[in-house]
Amino acid sequence: MTREQALALLKNKLKNQNLFKHCLATEACLKQLAEHFKEDSHVWGLAGLLHDIDYEETNTDATRHGLVGADFLEKMGLDSSIVRAIKVHSGHLAPESKLDWALFTTDPLTGLIVASALMHPDKKLTSLDTEFVIRRYKEKRFAAGANREQIAQCKNLDLELNEFIEICLKGMQTISQELGL
Repeated sequence: MTREQALALLKNKLKNQNLFKHCLATEACLKQLAEHFKEDSHVWGLAGLLHDIDYEETNTDATRHGLVGADFLEKMGLDSSIVRAIKVHSGHLAPESKLDWALFTTDPLTGLIVASALMHPDKKLTSLDTEFVIRRYKEKRFAAGANREQIAQCKNLDLELNEFIEICLKGMQTISQELGL
C-alpha cells in the first residue's frame, strides 16, 4: 500500500482533524525511529499512520479498538507486521518486535509532545527541545492522558527516555506545518 492510498483510507475513516493529526505525528515519529534503527521507514510509517484507523468506528466500545482496524487492513493485504503492531498498540497483544514496541511507546508520546508545544510561549514544535518535553513528562498532571509507564517502555527499544523523545520530536518537527504547530 502506498502512503497516498493509506492517507485516502484514513481521511475516509477519520473526520476528527486532531485525531488525523495524531496519526500524522505518529507516522513521523515511527519513520524517524525506523531511520534510527535502519528499518523500513515505509512500513513503520504506515503503521503509525494507520494505527487509529478504526478509532471513530470503535469509540463506543474501546475493547474493539485496534482489532477492527487490524482486520480491515489485513483484508486489504497490509503487511502482517503492521497488522500485529496495530493490535499491540491497543493492548490486544504483547509487544514483541521493534515495530510493536515503537508504536506502543510512541502513541502516547505524540500527545505529550503536542501538549508541550501548546504550552510553550510560541506554541511551535520547532521551539521545543528534549529537555522541555522531559520537564513536562515529569509533571504527572500535565497531559495526564499521556501514559508515562507506556512511554518509559522505550527501554525495550534500547533507548533512554531522552534519546527516544529526541528522535520523536525531530520526526514531528519535520511535519510541524502539517500539524499546525
